[in-house]
Amino acid sequence: MTRLRRLTLTNGLRVLLAPAPFAPAVAVAVHYDVGFRSEPEGRSGFAHLFEHLMFQGSARYPKLEHWSYVQGLGGTANGSTHQDYTDYYQLVPERGLAGVLAMEADRMGFPLITDENLRNQRAVVKEEVGLNILNRAYGGFPWIPLPALLYRSYANTHNGYGEFTDLDRATVDEARDFHATYYAPSNAVLSIAGAFDEAAVAALVENLFGGLPARPKPDPALLSEPPPVNPRHGDWADVHASRPALALGHQLPDPARQLNAYVAWMTVCELLTGGPTAPLEQRLVRDTGLAVRVTAGCGLFDSLDARAPDTLALVVTHHDHAEQDALLAVIDEEIERLTDPSTAASRLPVATGRLSARVSRRNADLMARTRALGACELLHGRAAVVDELPSITAEVTAQAVADAAGELLTGARAVLRLLPGRSAAGADGTTQKAALT
Repeated sequence: MTRLRRLTLTNGLRVLLAPAPFAPAVAVAVHYDVGFRSEPEGRSGFAHLFEHLMFQGSARYPKLEHWSYVQGLGGTANGSTHQDYTDYYQLVPERGLAGVLAMEADRMGFPLITDENLRNQRAVVKEEVGLNILNRAYGGFPWIPLPALLYRSYANTHNGYGEFTDLDRATVDEARDFHATYYAPSNAVLSIAGAFDEAAVAALVENLFGGLPARPKPDPALLSEPPPVNPRHGDWADVHASRPALALGHQLPDPARQLNAYVAWMTVCELLTGGPTAPLEQRLVRDTGLAVRVTAGCGLFDSLDARAPDTLALVVTHHDHAEQDALLAVIDEEIERLTDPSTAASRLPVATGRLSARVSRRNADLMARTRALGACELLHGRAAVVDELPSITAEVTAQAVADAAGELLTGARAVLRLLPGRSAAGADGTTQKAALT
């Protein structure tokens, strides 16, 4: 665990410095507090579209210069859009740190938002949707249709890639307004980790970012909604899928307020599906041959990767002959076994050991750890969770697991069937919501 130093500039930019003298490089990540759950109705896909626009140059750096600079150093750079944040990140040798910080500061303040860039990137996004969703088996499953079934508000249910009709209506003025609203220094976290001189980098950050004008932090997206009272069932069609699938969704505890409970739910997922001897893998895949794959995890993209409400998703890809009721019966039987603390205790050391090792391996990757620090600081107010998570996981008790399993059994869930061989989207790229049944 390395020491974290926090700075807050006068314009509101939060800065995390995590020096690691023996690291082979330096990682830089900028997290903005805007994801696809921040999008207003009628502007679906805007957060992801804007992520693309941020790579189209800025006042001092023409298009592609950022890429060329980083790649010329042998480094890597990219960006990604999530439910509640958008991040931009790069890994470079220490000699490249000043350059990438200058480029991040310039596009934070002065990105090139033009008609040409908007048209080009709208086309790129549509191509990405076609590649990843419309023309790909199980594309977007379950992260697009499962929330649409489990939740009710527009923020929580709409397709984060966006409907093509919404993308086509986007204008340059709207893009500039989006930047002015959400890409304010006060709405961002800058994280730097690796081999660097702490005092020198703190001064460099102040020099490059401190002069950016302060702007108000936007109002947070309204995400809160109660869990469902009754089970919700729906179907999702996929013309490219070769086999049916079943996805179960449950609302997770809020990690900002109930971190230990959240980690217990993570542990339940590991106990059910982690490794070849896990009970659902054993019963559904190996013993009965009903399924070809079973997975479970907290978060639609990753654990601790979103604010509440977020979703535990359990997904079974199965053979045509497997009946939904039979699959659900096996799943519920194994969850019920875990409500007995003695059963949970007998399996717990292996599961918590695997989870702790996985988190520790993630933290050993400089870029992954830097991105996790920024995300946890932005979403949950505590970057330190990243370094604390292995020990928190190792200390999960059998009673905590039993309590989590009990909540899974008694709480209402979403049950989503993927039906193969049918069209999941129209030719214009509009994606259907999971049909309630």
